[in-house]
Amino acid sequence: MINIIFEPNILLAMMIGVVMAFLYFLRIVKPQIARDQDIFFATIGLLYSSILVIHGWRLDPILLFSQVLINSILVPTCWENIRLRAIAHAFQKLTQENENN
Repeated sequence: MINIIFEPNILLAMMIGVVMAFLYFLRIVKPQIARDQDIFFATIGLLYSSILVIHGWRLDPILLFSQVLINSILVPTCWENIRLRAIAHAFQKLTQENENN
């Protein structure tokens, strides 16, 4: 049975969907900091968000709260990982410029 109603699970699924779409489009916008495993994790995240939309109405409040906690750890970790990749790329570029001079 599929029962899609607007509850907090939809907001959580939309947040994860936006973050994972950003991870997909990172390859287009900044290909130098994108990694191959991003496609795998973004696909799993989009699958997870679609499951939350379709079957999230069956979540008990404590299970929904656990999903919120897991995602509140996942999103900042993903953001920090992308920032560190950008810093590492900038450092590598700077090191190569210094070696050439």
